[in-house]
Amino acid sequence: MDEEQMRQEAADDKLINDAFQRLLDNYLSSRHRKKVDIITKAFNFARQAHKGVRRLSGEPYIMHPIAVAQIACEEVGLGSTSICAALLHDVVEDTDYTTEDIENIFGPKIAQIVDGLTKISGGIFGEQASAQAENFKKLLLTMSEDIRVILIKICDRLHNMRTLESQPANKQYKIAGETLYIYAPLANRLGLNKIKSELENLSFQYEHPEDYAAIKAKLADTEASSLNKMGVKYHIKERVKTPYSIWNKMQNKHVTFDEVYDILAVRIIFTPNNREEEINECFNIYVAISKIYKSHPDRLRDWLSHPKANGYQALHVTLMSKQGRWIEVQIRSDRMDEIAEQGFAAHWKYKDGVEGEYTEDETELNDWLRTIKEILDDPQPDAMDFLDAIKMNLFASEIFVFTPKGEIFSIHTFLGSHCIGAKVNHKLVPLSHKLQSGDQVEILTSKAQHVQPSWINFVSTAKAKGKIQAILRRDSRELQKQGEAFFADFLKRNNVSDMPNAADVLTEYHDIRSREEFFQAIGEKSILLGDKDVDELLGKNSGDKRGWRKFVPFLKQQKKAVEEQPELFVVPEKFNKKKPIYITDDNIQQYKFNHCCHPIPGDDVLGFIDGKHQIEIHKRACPVAAKLKASYGNRILDAKWDMHKKLFFDATIRLQGIDRVGMLLDISQVISSQLNVNIHKLTIASEEGVFDGTIELRVHDRDDVRNIIGQLKKIADIQDVSQIM
Repeated sequence: MDEEQMRQEAADDKLINDAFQRLLDNYLSSRHRKKVDIITKAFNFARQAHKGVRRLSGEPYIMHPIAVAQIACEEVGLGSTSICAALLHDVVEDTDYTTEDIENIFGPKIAQIVDGLTKISGGIFGEQASAQAENFKKLLLTMSEDIRVILIKICDRLHNMRTLESQPANKQYKIAGETLYIYAPLANRLGLNKIKSELENLSFQYEHPEDYAAIKAKLADTEASSLNKMGVKYHIKERVKTPYSIWNKMQNKHVTFDEVYDILAVRIIFTPNNREEEINECFNIYVAISKIYKSHPDRLRDWLSHPKANGYQALHVTLMSKQGRWIEVQIRSDRMDEIAEQGFAAHWKYKDGVEGEYTEDETELNDWLRTIKEILDDPQPDAMDFLDAIKMNLFASEIFVFTPKGEIFSIHTFLGSHCIGAKVNHKLVPLSHKLQSGDQVEILTSKAQHVQPSWINFVSTAKAKGKIQAILRRDSRELQKQGEAFFADFLKRNNVSDMPNAADVLTEYHDIRSREEFFQAIGEKSILLGDKDVDELLGKNSGDKRGWRKFVPFLKQQKKAVEEQPELFVVPEKFNKKKPIYITDDNIQQYKFNHCCHPIPGDDVLGFIDGKHQIEIHKRACPVAAKLKASYGNRILDAKWDMHKKLFFDATIRLQGIDRVGMLLDISQVISSQLNVNIHKLTIASEEGVFDGTIELRVHDRDDVRNIIGQLKKIADIQDVSQIM
C-alpha cells in the first residue's frame, strides 16, 4: 500500500469513526435504554460488509447507513432496534450476507425489519427501480408487520435526497418526483412534519433550481425583519414558511411572493402544570393573546378535541400583527410539539420511556393502515391508478361528521352502493353534496340503485373510490369479454383476423388509453366498428392531415405550414439516458407535446420515453409528469431548450381590475404597439365597475410572457395579471 492510499484510508477511518461517535452521543442523550453494545456490533458488522465500496459522491458507503441511523435516532426519535436495522439496511441487498445471517447474529426483530427494508429497496438509484408502484405496494404491506420499516425507509429517502447532488439530472428528477409524490405525503401522514417539509424543499430545489434560489433569497430578507416576541411568557418559536410551500401557493393561486400573506408563523409551546389540563391551557393562552392582537374569526382550527389521524394536536389561530399582516399562531404543549415533529414515533416515548413495540392499540394508525390494506387487497390493474388511490388516501382532508344519533359517522360498502341521496342537517341533498365538519348525515337507500361511474368524480376518500372502482371493474369485465368476441368476429368478417396488433392500432386510432377500454367501448356499443376501421388497419387513412399537429396543438409555424408528417424520434436500444436531450427549432416536431401542461421554451421541462419509445415533453411541475416520475422513473430524461425565437407558442393571460373608459385601448396598445405581440383572442367581461378578461397571445418563450405581464401590471387600474397554465 503506497503512502497516498494509507493517507486516504486514515482519513476515511477518521470520517467513519467521527460519524459513528456522533450517533452514539446522540443516542446516549435520548430517553431510550442504553443498548450501546448491540449498536456497536451492528456498526462493525455493516462496516466490514461494505468495506471498500464507495458512493457516487466518493465517500465510503458505510457513511450512508450511519447517516440513516443518525436521522432515525435524532430526527425521528427511534431507539436501538431501529438504529441497528438502519445500520444494516443495505447489507442483505448489497453483500453476500442473508436475512438468516442477520437473525442469527442480531435476533428476529432486527432481522424482520432489515428483511422488510430489503424487499422494498429495489435499488433506489438502480435501473430496476422503474416499477416504483410495485415497490411501494411492498412497502405498504411491510408497514403492517412493523411500522418502523416505513419510518426507517423515510430516513433512507431523506439522506438520499440530501446527497442527490452526485446523481445525473434524469435520476434527480425521478427521485425528486417520487419523493414529492409519495414519500413527502407519507411522512406527513405519519406526523413527521419537519421531515416532510425538508423532503418537499429538496425535491423543489432539484426540479426548479432557479425558482428555489429566488424564493430563498426573498425569504432571507423576510427573516431579517421577522417578528419580535409577543409578550407571552412561554417558549415561542418563530417559523418562516418553506420555499416549496410558498412556491406551491404562488402556482396554485397565481400570486406573487409578496401576496402570500402567511409567510410568517409563530408557535407558542408550553409545559402544562397538569397534563389533564393541557387542552384548557391552550385555550387560555388564546384568550390572553387575543386581548392584545385582533384575531381572524374564520381562521380558528381546533385540532385539540379531534386530533388529526397522524396524532397531531394544536390550536391554530390567525392574528393581526402590529405591521398589519395576518400571522398564523399555533398553540401546543411540549408533548403535542414533539408529536407534531416526530409523529407516531413520539407516541412510544410517552408510553414507558423506551422504544415500544408496535401494538394493536395504536388506533389512529391502525384505522389508516386498514384502509391501505383494503386498497392492496383489491389491486388496481394500472400502476398509475394504484398510486392515485394511495395518494388520495395520504391527502384525504380530515373532517368529522355525525349520524342522526350523534355518533361519529362512517359508511359501509353495501349502504354506499345502494345510496340514492342523503339528508344533511335534516335537508335533502344530492349524492355529490360536499360535507363540512360537524354535519349530521342520514343516508337514503334503494335496492334498485346501482353504482354509477360518475360517482368517481365526487368521492373524497381512497376507500370509497377503491370500492366504486372494484364494482365497476367487475361489471366492465363482462362488457370487455363481449367486446373482444365482437372484435374477433369483425376481423374475421373483413379478412384481417391474422393481423396480430389490430386491437392496438384501433385503440390508438380511437384515441383510447388501453386495449381493455377499447374492448369495453365495443361491448357498450359506444364504438361502432365500420369501414374506416378496416381502412386504418390496411393503412388507407394516411390522408389524415392532422399528422404531428395532434401532438403539438399549440405550436405555430411562423412562415409556412409543414404539409408532410415529420417522423417522431424513436429512442434506440442503447440510448444514453444520463445525457440531456436538447429541443431545438429544427427538431421540436420530433417530440410529443400532450395536452396536459403545454410547456413553452423557458419552462423547466423533462422528457419521458413512452410505450412506443417516443419522447413526451412535460413541465417538471405537470401533474401527469409527477405520476410518471413516481411510476416509471427509469424512463425520465433531462430535457433542455435550445430555441432562438423562430417559432410561436400560445399563451393565455388573465387580467382583473377596475373598469374605466379607455382600458381596452390601453391594454391593446401595450401589447400590440409597445411589445409588438399579436393578440389572437381577447375576451373581457365587465360587471358593476369590475372587469375580468383573458388574452390569448402568440409568444416565443417564457421570457416574453414575463415581460408582457410586467408591462400590463403598469397600466392604471389593473389589479391582477397572471398566466393561465
